[in-house]
Amino acid sequence: MEKNIRTIGVLTSGGDAPGMNAAIRAVVRTGAYYGVKVVGVRRGYNGLINGELEPLDARSVSGIIQRGGTMLQTARCLEFKEKAGVRKGVNIAKVFGLDGLVVIGGDGSFRGAKDLCAEGLPTIAMPGTIDNDISCSEYTVGYDTCLNTVMEAVDKLRDTAQSHERCSVIEVMGRAAGYIALESGIACGADVVLIPEKEWSFDDDVLRPILESKQRGKRHSIVVVAEGIGGAMEMAKEIEEKTGIESRATILGHVQRGGSPTVRDRVVASEMGSMAVELLLQGKQNRIVCMRDNKIVDVDIEEGLNMTKEIPPHMIELAKKLAI
Repeated sequence: MEKNIRTIGVLTSGGDAPGMNAAIRAVVRTGAYYGVKVVGVRRGYNGLINGELEPLDARSVSGIIQRGGTMLQTARCLEFKEKAGVRKGVNIAKVFGLDGLVVIGGDGSFRGAKDLCAEGLPTIAMPGTIDNDISCSEYTVGYDTCLNTVMEAVDKLRDTAQSHERCSVIEVMGRAAGYIALESGIACGADVVLIPEKEWSFDDDVLRPILESKQRGKRHSIVVVAEGIGGAMEMAKEIEEKTGIESRATILGHVQRGGSPTVRDRVVASEMGSMAVELLLQGKQNRIVCMRDNKIVDVDIEEGLNMTKEIPPHMIELAKKLAI
């Protein structure tokens, strides 16, 4: 271990995700295990620039592993997109004696971490986002909890859709990525799943499956729509107008971000947070802790940001097969 790492900072950035608290806890307690001080940065990069830092110890992170959200809060920071803002953050880090920083967030947060490294502050990033859209990682902290939240909501909506013989159109999060819609759609037995990554037409991909399932004797339908597709209200109205099937729309919104993290999110967050500290202690920086082949590994930030991630075609086909 590198002896020159005496104090490490930790912050959460971007959208909150269940499991972020477990990651913060792992950073603090791994630091304590190695005799390293840990400082929490409130409100992400915005807090770093404004000097909102406070010491954390093993006791100050007790009782947070089961809590959703992030105890350190998170905020957007336009100032940090400019080099002057990054330099200000590095200067504040020096004032507080930070020898390294752990950043928990998504792609935008990783770019900030890369910029900090370029200005002389050793930084390690790890993925915390419900969208599961980090290219270099097959899994992101918060995704499993989000899927379970969506599944519970859709199961309840199905009960009322069955009772009234309705079509239920449910919009889930995912502006540019359809992972939440696709996997929750499969898990909930959706008749239709619409995601940004795949072209679709209203007649062929929405109306036809609904009408065909009705001909087979099914008296209710579930349509799961990713946020990037949008228009759930309008879609429900059009389905009703063209089929005569009573239709209702539900936009799940930010309820998907909250809730106590699942076992998977707690364990993965703990593994990633602990590894982030150990990488800093080994003298490494400009790395992303991620999951590859179901193992926790690390990659160069530049390499990670340049990777691409695609929805597995067989999963799209599976959703279609199981909807008949």
